[in-house]
Amino acid sequence: MPKRTDIKSIMIIGAGPIIIGQACEFDYSGAQACKALKEEGYRVILVNSNPATIMTDPQMADATYIEPITPDIVASIIEKERPDALLPTMGGQTGLNTALALDDMGILAKFGVELIGADRKAIEMAEDRKLFREAMDRLGIENPRATIVTSPKLPNGKFDIKAGVQLALDAIEVVGLPAIIRPAFTMGGTGGGIAYNREDYLKICESGLDASPVSQILIDESLLGWKEFEMEVVRDKADNAIIICAIENVDPMGVHTGDSITVAPALTLTDKEYQMMRTHSINVLREIGVETGGSNVQWAVNPADGRMVVIEMNPRVSRSSALASKATGFPIAKIAAKLAVGYTLDELDNDITKVTPASFEPTIDYVVTKIPRFAFEKFPGAKVELTTAMKSVGEAMAVGRTIHESLQKALASLETGLTGFDEIAIPGAPEKTAIIKAISARTPDRMRLCAQAMRHGLDDAEINAATDFDPWFLARIREIVDIEADIRESGLPVTENALRRLKMYGFTDARLAILTGRDEGQIRRARLRLGVKAVFKRIDTCAAEFEAQTPYMYSTYETPVQGEAECEARPTNRKKVVILGGGPNRIGQGIEFDYCCCHACYALTAAGYETIMINCNPETVSTDYDTSDRLYFEPLTLEHVLEILRVERENGTLHGVIVQFGGQTPLKLANALEAEGIPILGTSPDAIDLAEDRERFQKLLHKLKLKQPYNGIASSPEQAFVIAKDVGYPLVIRPSYVLGGRAMEIIRDDAQLTRYITEAVVVSGDSPVLLDSYLSGAVEVDVDALSDGKNVHVAGIMQHIEEAGVHSGDSACSLPPYSLSRDLIDEMTRQTKLMALGLNVVGLMNVQFAIKDGEIYVLEVNPRASRTVPFVAKATDSAIASIAARLMAGEPLSNFPLRAPYPENTDADTVLPMGDPMTLADPNMPWFSVKEAVLPFARFPGVDTLLGPEMRSTGEVMGWDRNFPRAFLKAQLGAGHVIPTGGKVFFSIKDMDKTPDMLEAARIMTELGFSVVATRGTAAFFHDNGIAAEIVKKVYEGQPNVVDMLKNDEITLIFNTTEGAQAVEDSREIRSVALYDRIVYFTTAAGSHAMALAMRNAREGAIGVRSLQG
Repeated sequence: MPKRTDIKSIMIIGAGPIIIGQACEFDYSGAQACKALKEEGYRVILVNSNPATIMTDPQMADATYIEPITPDIVASIIEKERPDALLPTMGGQTGLNTALALDDMGILAKFGVELIGADRKAIEMAEDRKLFREAMDRLGIENPRATIVTSPKLPNGKFDIKAGVQLALDAIEVVGLPAIIRPAFTMGGTGGGIAYNREDYLKICESGLDASPVSQILIDESLLGWKEFEMEVVRDKADNAIIICAIENVDPMGVHTGDSITVAPALTLTDKEYQMMRTHSINVLREIGVETGGSNVQWAVNPADGRMVVIEMNPRVSRSSALASKATGFPIAKIAAKLAVGYTLDELDNDITKVTPASFEPTIDYVVTKIPRFAFEKFPGAKVELTTAMKSVGEAMAVGRTIHESLQKALASLETGLTGFDEIAIPGAPEKTAIIKAISARTPDRMRLCAQAMRHGLDDAEINAATDFDPWFLARIREIVDIEADIRESGLPVTENALRRLKMYGFTDARLAILTGRDEGQIRRARLRLGVKAVFKRIDTCAAEFEAQTPYMYSTYETPVQGEAECEARPTNRKKVVILGGGPNRIGQGIEFDYCCCHACYALTAAGYETIMINCNPETVSTDYDTSDRLYFEPLTLEHVLEILRVERENGTLHGVIVQFGGQTPLKLANALEAEGIPILGTSPDAIDLAEDRERFQKLLHKLKLKQPYNGIASSPEQAFVIAKDVGYPLVIRPSYVLGGRAMEIIRDDAQLTRYITEAVVVSGDSPVLLDSYLSGAVEVDVDALSDGKNVHVAGIMQHIEEAGVHSGDSACSLPPYSLSRDLIDEMTRQTKLMALGLNVVGLMNVQFAIKDGEIYVLEVNPRASRTVPFVAKATDSAIASIAARLMAGEPLSNFPLRAPYPENTDADTVLPMGDPMTLADPNMPWFSVKEAVLPFARFPGVDTLLGPEMRSTGEVMGWDRNFPRAFLKAQLGAGHVIPTGGKVFFSIKDMDKTPDMLEAARIMTELGFSVVATRGTAAFFHDNGIAAEIVKKVYEGQPNVVDMLKNDEITLIFNTTEGAQAVEDSREIRSVALYDRIVYFTTAAGSHAMALAMRNAREGAIGVRSLQG
């Protein structure tokens, strides 16, 4: 059936900020859907609060609303835009739940909006655990033994969770322990877990009922140790259904699929099992009623007797859809969007072969491995353990011709310093009990621990008994371990065939160097001398049955046939630019860098270059086969990048490589690439090094007569104490060359310094630490600038709302600044231009300043793209990453005209047209854009939520409006904060924060009808200034204290700022209760004051919405 002509406009709800469990895979699927529907001529209306993604770029949709994704705000956008249809299946759980809420409110019926892609009945049948079980019973498909518990409702409409927990306790006999608890209508296993005993059971049932928006949990029999599979299925209105990909988890049941190492295709099923699973999966889609688009069905198989049960299905594009799309070359989200508007699979073309229809089921003749990336090191105090609640922050994918090659390439792609199955120390080894203890725990390193156990002499049966890893996978790992033992004994092979065999097993040059005691360069030279080179194969969706037209490639090693190994790279004779991506997402290096890489591809393709993307992240838009002209899905290591460049330089000319856009990952390769004679575009690696090297950078600042905080650099622990005495406490300490404030801390005394040096980092001549005076109470400012080496344009000036000492990635910030004088802004602009020219920056640069007592200090300079780039681009209507890419390719800044300033006295009702994105904007906008960070503390029980210099946020949202309080309010709503309208507000503020601003905050709260509760010192400060406050005890002053009030639901908002190790420890419990009871809390004075202003503003009229397009 051709596409529908009765609908003209379609609204897509995005997934909002990047959080654990709902990351940029949904960004990728939403961006695909926008492109697909625009291509078909529909008017696309997008709602998404996330500024860091390519999806909210104004060219992706016809009307882009960067607004909070709450039912009320989306309702006002529907009222304004009047879309004909709503596609809810592209925005993860956020998109689905918001669409259901709009339907409940009667908004969809009132404005005649049709749900497409999945209807209400299908969503509920798949998401509601009870309806889903009944559907499976009708099909005769086995479910795990289970019971469902739903909390009863109280008279006030809220759920009675305590009564729900009692019901769960009564149901314990049905399933027995251990039990697996899964909340309904949630994602990433939020609130769920595995209960081994009654105490765990009660705790997890409570958190599950609380996390589920309908307060419903499914309590499953334990399937721990079973094998887990996912089927990615696509179905259309004509009942054509195809399996895109079968994914097998290497980790057995008990670890969330997002945290498992997974492989595609499924490798350990018999053909009969696979066919049964395939048929059942398609039947599940039919029964649930998913008529159009992608779905994912999860299965468990008991390895002892082959019993197969269905676990769940997602009636939407899922996290694995991005992985399955990249693994097969079949763009699930794009096809799903087109099916939603009436097409059938046989009417759509396969983009890669260009001759087969989309109804042609993909087959793959290679092995894909996905390994998740974790960030436990950012959360001291969190238990390093994987459960059914997801904790990973990103993932790497690798493609190889064999499982061995695929696994080793994936390990090398993780950016954690691994070169393959590197050795890992097991405490207490070679004692067998110690080894079994280590491999029994479900941890991120479990697969490498299995390899280590083999080195210590355990056999496969013993490892299988402790881990439940399938014997087939263990046998493959053992083959790698056995080959490693041979290499250690007999050294690097000297014949071409023997060395090629090692490369076919996926051994990286760096791993071979470790095993033979040489360096990587020696291995590379020996390998090239013997003529052992990588060849490239295309991902073609059809196992080479038809020729792939799209250059989407991976490397492999294979035995030459008739003297020549077949390479499908076929480099062109064009002028090329290679863009190095950022690798797997992690905290500190997220989707913002992928955004910059996409812009480089778009801008340079438009300027006539051939763009070549190298990356290994399956979740993002940069690894889409139509983002760049050519795509290599490869690890970002020197070896893999040099192999690609060797092939690409065989034809055409290499204009250069862009290393500035992918965060720290490609920067680490810059010097080595330059040494190999590869041209680096933009700022030279030497200038990047100058900005990172403290001593060289200090000399430049002295020359330019600019200030930095008093500091010193220590190359030994003894020296650190001498410098600490000189600088004085409190001080900020950190290692050199880091991103995301890794291992950065505020040190307040000698005891803390001792702990830092013994536990956090190894201090040596090669890895010195930097000690800076901590500018307590300073205002921090981020500045982004563009330069061509001769002229500089300041693109954005962002004032942080949290004071200096909170990592810039975790701080809320405002563009333009909301309380800085024009003189200070002009002076920072002058200093930025001096540094850009002093460093000879070509491309982007980011500077962090601190302002204290009217003095400006330079904290750091990064002559590369920073994480603020997408936010600045959205806030100023200027595509600064695209402009930077063209500057790096050699264009002058004068090619991009400066836009005229905005008219004076622009009021809230003036409609301002959107600026041309390829022009430069004056960053002093007549509106305010506020970025707020989103933090994952709820996933890491036991971690203190106090913000500091180490970055811990996973994503961000943006709120924008014509005044600062309203923009800040929107950012808080976008971050998911439920803002209270009454009750008690708790104040406890350190002496330094007893300022007119905090008095204003307290007065505003009183005016809004809140009653003020404060600790003794704060209450006295308020009384002296005429503000009434009830005194409450601190935690250590006995009971009843503030924590008791929190637990009794008496307090609805917390403003708590602390100083000194003791006060931080005392108030920790307050933050812990606030986090789990979802009470809005602020731990900085500036944040508290901004919140008070925003809450007052919320009473000043309804929240208006505006599209970026004006």
